[in-house]
Amino acid sequence: MAYGIVHHFPGGTQAQYEASIAAVHPGRDIPPKGQVFHAAGPSEGGWTIMVVHDSKQSWEKFRDEMLMPRLRQGIAGGFATPPQETSFEVHQLLH
Repeated sequence: MAYGIVHHFPGGTQAQYEASIAAVHPGRDIPPKGQVFHAAGPSEGGWTIMVVHDSKQSWEKFRDEMLMPRLRQGIAGGFATPPQETSFEVHQLLH
């Protein structure tokens, strides 16, 4: 079952997003394995990223093996604080 994640970075900016994505994605337009949807943009009070992975396990693998280790190391110019996270099992995904 597909799994959705919404990250909100209070005070986050486009520049921080670009630096962070460059550090955790395989390429500018190449999502991590298992990620089937990615959208990001400015939102009230910061920056929001919405992604859908093909499964909860796929998300957890990316989170535990790539995302969190890189965030803990610090990403030059990237987000300075962890995001506020909401996650959910996806009932319907339209492309």
